[in-house]
Amino acid sequence: MRPEEVQTLLERELPGATVTVTSARHPGDEDHLAITVTSSVFEGASLVDRHQLVFDVLEEYLTTDIHAVEVRTYTPDELDEST
Repeated sequence: MRPEEVQTLLERELPGATVTVTSARHPGDEDHLAITVTSSVFEGASLVDRHQLVFDVLEEYLTTDIHAVEVRTYTPDELDEST
């Protein structure tokens, strides 16, 4: 599954989210992905709950098209604080 496809899927299922997806290992390695999602839906949610929201969207692809994934999640306020 190409990073662009994962990005589109997450943006569709998490409306208003900003999503960045890259190869976690090296360019062209599309089954090890690094995903960063910024969304207000994460406000008040624990890290585990945030990641579960992302994994729920990707569930059907995690055993077939995506071998490994690194997930980072932020609320818009958290992202503003880190810059």
